[in-house]
Amino acid sequence: MNRVCLPSAGAAFVKSFLVATLALSGLAGAAEQAHGAAAPAAVKADAAKGGTLYDAGDAARSLPACVSCHGAAGNSTIAANPKLAGQVENYVYKQLVDFTGPDRNHPVMTLYAKMLTDAEKKDVAAYLGAQKQKAGAAKNKETLDLGRKIYRGGIADKGVAACASCHGANGAGIPIQYPRLAGQHQDYTVAQLVSFRGGARKNSAPMSALAKRMSDDEMKAVADYIAGLK
Repeated sequence: MNRVCLPSAGAAFVKSFLVATLALSGLAGAAEQAHGAAAPAAVKADAAKGGTLYDAGDAARSLPACVSCHGAAGNSTIAANPKLAGQVENYVYKQLVDFTGPDRNHPVMTLYAKMLTDAEKKDVAAYLGAQKQKAGAAKNKETLDLGRKIYRGGIADKGVAACASCHGANGAGIPIQYPRLAGQHQDYTVAQLVSFRGGARKNSAPMSALAKRMSDDEMKAVADYIAGLK
């Protein structure tokens, strides 16, 4: 009975060649699978889920309902807490993210923002963006002209740009880039300007620079004017 015998060196070569071929084949298959797999689709924000979280919170995580501080449908009745109804969706999301970092530290919001997943931040932002804000009103007639002048024309001799150039003539904001200001509580707007000026809030370089050039009276005047915008 005849058998084919390979020299030992030849047999070793064939064995090595086969092992290498199988290894390369496996790598090629994995690469093909990786390249062929579709990229995961971006998760779309769910405003309904955001509304549920806003209204009820999550007891399992000791996460309180947003409504307790920011009011029904985002219409805060507490002057120190901002109205969020109708706010630019991307802006709300960005602020929730910023609260988890060093540029916007807040004793309450930082704690709760860190408890939210990225998807939940987007859901809540989508819910608030779809709500209708209740109108505010200016209160101080004596400073109304000054507030209007600052909002629409800035303060030229201090290098303060007109608020309207970024936030819109009626304070509606510019989607993705700049927040809605119209109807916001005076106290909250002043508090944010002071925070920008003092460096407590550091998540907008332009606002920090502009706020440092404004006096307390100018901040109060423009905040009151903003409250009356619709």
